[in-house]
Amino acid sequence: MDPAAVKLLVSLGAFVLFLVCLPLRLRRVWAVAHPWRCLGLNAPLGRSIRALAHGLFQAALLLLGLSILLRFLGHAHWGGGLTMGQTINAVALMGVGFAEELLFRGWLWGELQLRLAWRQAAMAQAVVFSVLHTRFDQGWAIPLGLWPGMLMLGLVLAGQRSKDDNLLAGAVGLHGGLVAGWFALQSGLLSLEPSIPVWLMGPNYNPVAASPDYNPVGGLLGWLGLSIQLLRLRWHWGYADHNPGSKP
Repeated sequence: MDPAAVKLLVSLGAFVLFLVCLPLRLRRVWAVAHPWRCLGLNAPLGRSIRALAHGLFQAALLLLGLSILLRFLGHAHWGGGLTMGQTINAVALMGVGFAEELLFRGWLWGELQLRLAWRQAAMAQAVVFSVLHTRFDQGWAIPLGLWPGMLMLGLVLAGQRSKDDNLLAGAVGLHGGLVAGWFALQSGLLSLEPSIPVWLMGPNYNPVAASPDYNPVGGLLGWLGLSIQLLRLRWHWGYADHNPGSKP
């Protein structure tokens, strides 16, 4: 069997096991009667849809701004579109946003609030998120840019959940929209130059391939967009002891 398929199956199995064990953990250790509501998932459908749509809209704004800047700087031009398979893959990548938000802004943030104040727990979950999403096997330049960018993204996503009054859907939309949207852009909607400076665009994981694979979170343009998001959410970081609902 293809190693990538094996890795995917193992990841799916681990996530299913996580979903089974999670409510048991919350009932026994957090002492909550409604685990999924505490995690921001069990909410009225209308509120969840609005929060999800707003998160997707913010992701679209970030990616549109990035695309316009790259075009203006001469590092990209509009591509020819997506195949049906690429479109399906992009939609499926929304699941990454759901899984990671449930793990980091749902469970982990709540666990940390058992021991830390709200703001300290928010920072701690962002640190864990950033370390786990930073590659340290490609020299010092890549983590130097990628780790702070991932830290900002972790804070932005926590701020989005706080803004939505504990609902996780907005953070899922923002996170999943960024992952799916950037995949769609790189797969055909946007044609990127293969030699964009790492300080500007972040690491390129396919430097010798015809189709580059950039991670803009690790570059100046990504930092700029995330900084704007942090400013947008700044009022929701003003409550040092505010509880977005993830803490039991």
